[in-house]
Amino acid sequence: DLCRTAGVTKGGFFHHFASKEALGVAAAHHWSEMTGAMFATAAYHELPDPLERVLAYIDLRIELLAGAVSEVTCLVGTMVQEAYGSSSDIRSACQASIYGHAATLEADIAAAMTARGTGSDWTARSLALHTQAVLQGAFILAKAQGDASVAVETTRHLRRYIRLLFQTPKET
Repeated sequence: DLCRTAGVTKGGFFHHFASKEALGVAAAHHWSEMTGAMFATAAYHELPDPLERVLAYIDLRIELLAGAVSEVTCLVGTMVQEAYGSSSDIRSACQASIYGHAATLEADIAAAMTARGTGSDWTARSLALHTQAVLQGAFILAKAQGDASVAVETTRHLRRYIRLLFQTPKET
């Protein structure tokens, strides 16, 4: 079915990929490269305040949720849900993608923690991974509802939560 849809022969497929699993791993790597490049060049990196960079990252994620559900969800998040128990190679490739993306937030979160003296019982890594968990969950809710509006609202809650984490006692 895959070869027919792609318009290639089985021989052509197996010339490029040793298996369907190898195709899944390649798809995860390709997704990571494409999305990584898009996020790496995003305007939020230019903001001087690290907390504002993190919040602007969340704002960008909200902007990206405008559109059809099929266009706003995460390929590797979907793939890992489907293949985590049947393909350790695909699971590992998806984990590397999701965790790698989370790692791109860690330096800004750590700098914001230092600047505001927050985070005595949590780490930059744990907040970066929490951010990805909320986003992946938002994508699942959008798929279940058939509408990205629930993902937008959930991501707005994430933004409010992050803002609250970084409030100093004078701001509360």
